[in-house]
Amino acid sequence: MDLTALLLSRLQFAFTVSFHIIFPSFTIGLAAWLTVLEALHLWTGRPAYRQVFEFWLKIFGVAFGLGVVSGIVMAFQFGTNWSVLARMSGPIQGPLLSYETFTAFFLEASFFGILLFGRPRVAPWFYLFSTAMVALGTTLSAYWIMANNSWMQVPVGYVMENGAFAPDDWLKILFSPVLWVRFPHMLLASYLTGAFCVAATGAWYHLRGIFAAEAEIMLRMGLYFAAVLLPVQGFFGHLNGDYIHRYQPVKFAAIEARWHDEQPASEVLIGIPDEAAQTNHYAISIPVLGSLIASMSFDSKEVGLTDFPPQDRPPVIIPFFTFRIMVGCWLVMLLVAWAGSYLIHKDRIEQNRLLLWLTFLSFPLPFIATLTGWFTAEVGRQPWTVYGVLRTADAMTPFLTAGTAFTSLVVFCAVYSFIFVFGTYYIHRLLRAGPEGRLVLPAAAAIPNRPMSVAAEHHLAPAARHVAPGQ
Repeated sequence: MDLTALLLSRLQFAFTVSFHIIFPSFTIGLAAWLTVLEALHLWTGRPAYRQVFEFWLKIFGVAFGLGVVSGIVMAFQFGTNWSVLARMSGPIQGPLLSYETFTAFFLEASFFGILLFGRPRVAPWFYLFSTAMVALGTTLSAYWIMANNSWMQVPVGYVMENGAFAPDDWLKILFSPVLWVRFPHMLLASYLTGAFCVAATGAWYHLRGIFAAEAEIMLRMGLYFAAVLLPVQGFFGHLNGDYIHRYQPVKFAAIEARWHDEQPASEVLIGIPDEAAQTNHYAISIPVLGSLIASMSFDSKEVGLTDFPPQDRPPVIIPFFTFRIMVGCWLVMLLVAWAGSYLIHKDRIEQNRLLLWLTFLSFPLPFIATLTGWFTAEVGRQPWTVYGVLRTADAMTPFLTAGTAFTSLVVFCAVYSFIFVFGTYYIHRLLRAGPEGRLVLPAAAAIPNRPMSVAAEHHLAPAARHVAPGQ
């Protein structure tokens, strides 16, 4: 086995999944918010809700396309770089990925066309239904991916047959208590990502003194949603810690950088883990708090990394720091959301430029929290691909060479970077144009298989171009 090829393959998959997760974590929450906006427009008849909906629909379309393109490649890597994993886990992972296609992709693709082309052709209630179906499709996609990953984290409902993991109980796989802790955690992370991006955009427009009505909707709804969801997310984060503590004690010890058994255990707030010396340099710890967090007890005994063989331990420094970055982002977002919601309640947020700037600058935080959360989960799972039963080194394609892995890594990095730069640039242009930018309305003859027919509308009369959003 080529250890260099193994490292490069891990870097390649880490890069592609890190790039890809940015877009679903944004579009899942945005799809749900678009459904709320469309419902509010039908309920109140307020044109601003329609204007904000049309504005964010364009951004959703770009981000959705980037997510689909970047996600397709990951499935192919199971065959190119991880063929042993594909062969052994195919009876379980194959159906799970297929279910995502049949339920999520078909639902999204079918009704997304109605969102883009169907408003003049369908009843308002059916357009709202289509928006909800797109949101449901993105949610189902997250569910099947989390079901797949959660099975790899804590494999259940299988038996070994002819050297492969054969499903023995699909109910255990699909209703694993680990899955139903991790799936809401990921779903809430996506909702928070959408909420903070929307709130940050509203704050940006307020700071520039433009699009006042639409900016108020974005800022208020984004911060209110975040203020409510963040405590719930903290609760599910604690439940995630409980499952790690129970099923993956070595990962829990790595996250805590706890080298030796402690009773009661202290909590290392910050420090520099040293794997060679099996200690933490410059550590700041709080006595007893480690036991309280881990077991809700003041005197529980918590295991250390030295209880496990060195070959079964994950690299400590990555999960240790990424977990703390994730929690730090959560705390900052909580402060911004609660302070902003209080000022909104007092009708003083537009005058508080400091809070507007903090809200605007906070938009990267949910993305960072999502990425660092995934790094904690996936790096902390090492050296296992399927935890406890299949090592990462044994899951790689046996004949893969370092040269081949390096070439594909370079190509992926170049192509993904190209896509990201131009996708981000285009989204930035949409954001600068704002919700009152020129809205291209589909021509009467526009149909999904002739999308360029909208170009025929460039000679529309000015009054038709700037039709009131509520009409």
